[in-house]
Amino acid sequence: MADHNAAGDPQGDHVPLDVALGIKQLERNPMDRFIDAIELIAAFFVGLVAADTFISVMLRYFFNVSIPDSYDFGRLLLGILIFWGIAATSYRGGHITVDLLYANVGPKLQRILDVFATLVLLFVVAVQTYTLFDKVLVTYNDNVLTFDLRLPTWPFFLLAWLGDVSAVLLIAVRTYRLIFHPELLGGQFQMKPVE
Repeated sequence: MADHNAAGDPQGDHVPLDVALGIKQLERNPMDRFIDAIELIAAFFVGLVAADTFISVMLRYFFNVSIPDSYDFGRLLLGILIFWGIAATSYRGGHITVDLLYANVGPKLQRILDVFATLVLLFVVAVQTYTLFDKVLVTYNDNVLTFDLRLPTWPFFLLAWLGDVSAVLLIAVRTYRLIFHPELLGGQFQMKPVE
């Protein structure tokens, strides 16, 4: 019978892979894990929309069959994807920007512009979230259904609205970090200009 150490490893020679490779495991606080979860949800919806489109095209092309409500599912899932994508790109600053002024000023003014632009984005997305919640209520109250299967559409609108709420939360976190802890954003998320 082999000797086991306190961790249950025979001979006590088990070394975690990250230690063996010399990779320092990063400490992740709950907010960073929340941000990662939002990005994972957005990635899931990208895959779902791609799978829906691919399967629909293949079935239609090879078997002359269509998925019931494929068009409705496609457009509703695309709407969900857009709002969760806004959440993911808004925090990381990965959205399309125009840096005509930004690139020609010093770091202090760049930080002021970052904070101002993020506050404007926070305001716009917060108003959008408010109006989208109204759309959720209207589709629920009007009992809007899909064409073929007669499924209610309000859960899709609710999922899109939750993505928008996540965007507001992440933009608020980004604003807080830009003002009080810019080192948490680091330079790793800043896009380099193309020359």
